[in-house]
Amino acid sequence: MIQKRVSPRISTLFDHELQAILASDLLVAGVDEAGRGPWVGPVVAAAVILDPARPIAGLADSKKLTEKKRDQLELEIKARALSYCVQEASIEEIDALNILQATLLAMRRAVLGLVTAPQVVLVDGNRPPQLSMRVHTLVGGDDYVPAIQAASILAKVHRDRWCHGIDKEFPGYGFASHKGYGTAQHQRALLDLGVTPWHRKTFAPVAKVLAQSKGST
Repeated sequence: MIQKRVSPRISTLFDHELQAILASDLLVAGVDEAGRGPWVGPVVAAAVILDPARPIAGLADSKKLTEKKRDQLELEIKARALSYCVQEASIEEIDALNILQATLLAMRRAVLGLVTAPQVVLVDGNRPPQLSMRVHTLVGGDDYVPAIQAASILAKVHRDRWCHGIDKEFPGYGFASHKGYGTAQHQRALLDLGVTPWHRKTFAPVAKVLAQSKGST
């Protein structure tokens, strides 16, 4: 059962309503994000409108796919989707707004960036971005809604490539392997090498290192 969300603006969506939407002729965009939890880099969101006439086999939650499979599916999604858009919210926006609001901002940018405007937006999670069209939030939507799965893949591939790029600029932190998450390796690198310009300074582990560095000067 899809989790209810009580909101004056976002309607509750049940299984039969979801199936009716997916079986209709409505233009439906799936939306998902990548990078809410890491200590470094932008948060990324993607929006995808799939083409029912050009189905894509193998779609799944990006976290359950290998990197090779995600890269393969990214190409198929971009070739077969009716429309797709990948957008970011910067570290400056994350630090100014907080990670939730920055994520919603990136989602809004992704939907508004679609060349084809959707009639319905299905968002993975329980908080919707501000949009003028119908929006439904689906907890765990990346497990069973193909358009959300496609968005999940585009967002993760985009952010993972960003992490590989920053790994070359700042070797020693392990960004290519842990993707900015708070691993023991990342924590040690912060203590040994310091905070990079790409770290989210309002995140507690980073803020602690900055405070310690400031106190020692």
